[in-house]
Amino acid sequence: MEHLSLSSSLQNEIQTDNSGLPEKKIGSQGLRKKIVTKGLSWQTPFPGDEVEVHFNGYIEGGASLESSRDKEVPFKFKLGQGEVIKGWDEGVATMKSGERAVFTVPPNLAYGEAGSPPLIPPNATLVFDIEMLSWISIRDLTGDGGILKKIIMEGEGWATPRDGDEVLVKHETRLETGMLVSKSEEGVEFHVGDGYLCPALSRGVKTMRKGEKAELAVRLSYGFIQKGNLAPDIESNIPPDSSLTIQLELVSWRSVTAVTDDKKVLKKIVKAGEGFDRPTEGSHVKVTYVGKLGDGTVFDRKGTDGEPFEFITSEEQVNEGLDMAIMTMKKGERATVTVDAEFLHGRDISGKLPANSLLHYEVELLDFIKEKPFWKMDTLEKFEASERKKLDGNVLFKAGKFWRASKKYDKATEYIEFDHSFTDDEMCLAKSLRLSCHLNNAACKLKSGEYLEASRLCTKVLDLDPLNVKALFRRSQAYLKTSELEKAEADIKKALAIDPNNREVKLEYMELKEKQRKYNKYQAELFSTMVSKMS
Repeated sequence: MEHLSLSSSLQNEIQTDNSGLPEKKIGSQGLRKKIVTKGLSWQTPFPGDEVEVHFNGYIEGGASLESSRDKEVPFKFKLGQGEVIKGWDEGVATMKSGERAVFTVPPNLAYGEAGSPPLIPPNATLVFDIEMLSWISIRDLTGDGGILKKIIMEGEGWATPRDGDEVLVKHETRLETGMLVSKSEEGVEFHVGDGYLCPALSRGVKTMRKGEKAELAVRLSYGFIQKGNLAPDIESNIPPDSSLTIQLELVSWRSVTAVTDDKKVLKKIVKAGEGFDRPTEGSHVKVTYVGKLGDGTVFDRKGTDGEPFEFITSEEQVNEGLDMAIMTMKKGERATVTVDAEFLHGRDISGKLPANSLLHYEVELLDFIKEKPFWKMDTLEKFEASERKKLDGNVLFKAGKFWRASKKYDKATEYIEFDHSFTDDEMCLAKSLRLSCHLNNAACKLKSGEYLEASRLCTKVLDLDPLNVKALFRRSQAYLKTSELEKAEADIKKALAIDPNNREVKLEYMELKEKQRKYNKYQAELFSTMVSKMS
């Protein structure tokens, strides 16, 4: 900062007006602060933010310094970037919008032993009266200065887009030379993370709120323009690793959720629902939906606002992918759901679709009633519900729908898990049901390749019934698949000791012996190879 002489009357005014104010220490290096006027909010600027202040100051016991108030022009600088003395960086970082304070800055946070001739002598303590007018937030989005974001206009709410969400933005992108690279006045839609224009665009938009306007200063590889996004004549004139300036506005966005881990069922929210509750398995739901093929052909339509379509979730009454998506929705929510055509397997239309087809549903969840929770059921209701879910699981298992069957067995067990209020006879019945559900669930896990989970379920059965042959047999199958041969042999031998004539267990024992033989042969060959190499 330049040093400008200030009238002695103003210096006296600063000293006199603030002599009775309480003073507090800032940090541990001797900076002191007296608040003259309190700020208007709780927020304070962050390092990198561009702040705008009015100030005047003087050397303690000496000359007056520069004053922005005399010039009637606010002073701007980037906080924490070394553009001002350290005392300013530390002190201004504590100020709120509209706050006015007097800072006493020790030499070590000002100009130190050298001073700043001719006005500021060595080891001088400085006093500044600073008023925080405003600031523009500047964020280092990458931590290395690769993408700097300056907020021009704050957005609404608190939510920001995530990877995969569909956003509508307006942008103007220029090279550091000022050359226009790309501009979208009407707005352009893309999915966050899909590589539209350049990597910085997705990085920036993920930090923005609806309606927010920002400027991105983008350097080096973060400004790499994705090929094919621009006209050939413009693309050919852009040097590699160009630095860019992007004026960006987030007009709106739609949240996109992966309903399944493999992303074969995706949900895009068109209108947010009410509250936080969602349907669960067995809920009675009321919906309207239209199913369309990729070319827009309607292949399914159910319900109207006056007469909604009603069904029970997880009962195979609608497309399984759509069923799962509806269980992620809130009351009143409207969404578009994209489902892989494999979820139509076995239905009339499935054979008419080309491979890898996608189905598009426009669905609204009008209302739902959850299934009665088990803790609100009496004993008879619990047993009836458990038996019903078990039978549903059996039907699904026979149809080869092992994942859904497993869910049914889990639910059946849940109803009778806590038996402290049961009579002795009811406890025996509950134990029998649990054993049956765990065994059937283990069979599902074996079919699905979840061998560790299968062995865990069998162990649960054996904790209740140590001589259960089915549990020993199925756990030995799981151990064989994970090559835990010693554990598998122990289970098979125990099962044969209990039931020597069990054909399935005998066949499993033969398979185990063959696997042991191959393993021993492999170990011998490996040892022989090692010895020959050593020789």
